[in-house]
Amino acid sequence: MSRTSKILLGLVALIAVLAVVYRAVNKAPSADMPAEEQLLQILTEGGCVDCHSASPELPFYAKLPVAKGLIGKHVEDGYASFDVVPFMDALRNGTAPCEVDLAKVERSIADGSMPMAQYYLVHWGSSITPAKDRAVMAAVKDLRSRFFPNELAAPEFANEPVRPLPDAVEFDARKAALGYALYHDTRLSADGTVSCATCHGISTGGVDNLRYSEGIGGQLGGVNAPTVYNAYFNFVQFWDGRAADLVEQAAGPPLNPVEMGDQTFDDIVARLSADKDFVRSFTEVYPEGLNQATITHAIAEYEKTLITPNSAFDRYLKGDKAALTQEQIEGYELFKEYNCATCHAGVNMGGLTYELMGQRANYFEDRELTLKSGLTDGDNGRWAQTGVERDRYRFKTPTLRNVALTWPYYHDGSVNSLNEAVTMMAKYQVGREMKPAEAVKVERYLESLTGEYNGRLLTNTNAAK
Repeated sequence: MSRTSKILLGLVALIAVLAVVYRAVNKAPSADMPAEEQLLQILTEGGCVDCHSASPELPFYAKLPVAKGLIGKHVEDGYASFDVVPFMDALRNGTAPCEVDLAKVERSIADGSMPMAQYYLVHWGSSITPAKDRAVMAAVKDLRSRFFPNELAAPEFANEPVRPLPDAVEFDARKAALGYALYHDTRLSADGTVSCATCHGISTGGVDNLRYSEGIGGQLGGVNAPTVYNAYFNFVQFWDGRAADLVEQAAGPPLNPVEMGDQTFDDIVARLSADKDFVRSFTEVYPEGLNQATITHAIAEYEKTLITPNSAFDRYLKGDKAALTQEQIEGYELFKEYNCATCHAGVNMGGLTYELMGQRANYFEDRELTLKSGLTDGDNGRWAQTGVERDRYRFKTPTLRNVALTWPYYHDGSVNSLNEAVTMMAKYQVGREMKPAEAVKVERYLESLTGEYNGRLLTNTNAAK
C-alpha cells in the first residue's frame, strides 16, 4: 500500500471516528422526558449559561491573549441580550417562563444563530442537530399551550409569539367611574392645571404626542410619556419599571415635582374634600373615604377599561384572512424575521421585559452626533432603580398596540416617523440593514395594530393638526 493510500485511509478512519464521537455527544434528549426537561437538557449541554449569565464559567483558554478579547466580547453581548438563568430556573421549577424568553429561545434555534459557530466548533456537544431542533420547537409549543393558551386565535395561529387582545378585563364599574373623574381632574395637581389626561389623552392615543410632557409651571419631563391604553398588560409600569402595577403608577405623577407637584396626597385629599358632592359619591363606593390608596385604586380601575381589542391584526389572528392586506401580511412575516416579535411578544406586543437600547450599535453615541443630545438621567433606564450596571440603558419594552397613533417614539421621544423608528430598530437592536421596501411593509403591518375603544376604531385627534 502506498504512503498516499495509507494517509487517505487514515483520514477516512479519523473522520469516521469523529463522526461517531459527534453523534454520541450530540444525542437528543429522550422523547420520553417531559418537554421542559428535554429543553433544559439541550440548553445545559448547549452551554447557554457560558455566555448568557452573570457569572459564566469560562474555560482556561478564555484567558489567553488571542481568545480573551473575542470570548469576552461574546460573553458581554450574550448576557446583555439574554439572561438565560431565569428561563432555565422556570423549566426546573415547572413555573411559567417569561413569554419573551420563550420567544428568544425559539427564534435563536429557528434561525440557527445559537449557539454560535465559534462555540460549537470547540464544544461539540452544543451544536443543534435536527433532532434537537425538533425537540426545542416541540417544547416551546408545549410550554406556550400550557402557560399562555392562545384561545382567541385560529388553530393555525395558536403557536404565534403574539396573541389577540381580550375584549375586556375584569373591573369594578362603580370604582372605574370614579377613576374616570379623577383621571380627568386637574385638582390632582398642585396648581390645578394638570390632570392624568393632560399627558395621556384618551382622544390622542393615550399620549400627548410631545417629546417630553409639560407639567406644572411649564416644566418638562425627562422621558416620553408612554400610552395608557393597554397598560394593564405591562408587567411593570414606567420606562424604568419603578411601579409594580397601575395602582402604584397612579401614585407617582401627583407627587412628582415636575409633573403635578404635590407635596403629599393629603394636599390632594384636602382639595377634593371641598367638593361635597364628589365626597358623597366617593364614600358610597369607598366607605373608607378619600386617601392615597382609594384615589389611586379608583384611577387604576378606570385604566383597566382602556383596552383596545379587535384590531385588524387581532381579527386576522382569529381567522379573518381578509382583515389584513397582502402588504400587511408580508410586513408581519418581516416583523418576525427581524426578531421584532421576540421582545414585542404576548397580547400587548411588548411591556414584558427590560431590553437594552442599542444592542447591536451604539444608539446614544449616534444620537449625540445627529441630535446633539447628550445623555440625561432619563437615559439610564432600569439602572436608576437597581444600580446594577447591566441595567444601564435598559428599558421596559413599549407596547406596539396603537403604535401608529403614539408618536414620537422611543423612551426619549427622539423619532417622529414610524418608518424611521422601524428602520432604526433593525439597526440598533438586530444589527441588520432593513431595506426601504421592507420598512414600508412593516410600517403598514404596525398600522393594523390600531384597535377599538368602546366599540369604535381608536383615532388620534392630533393627527389632523
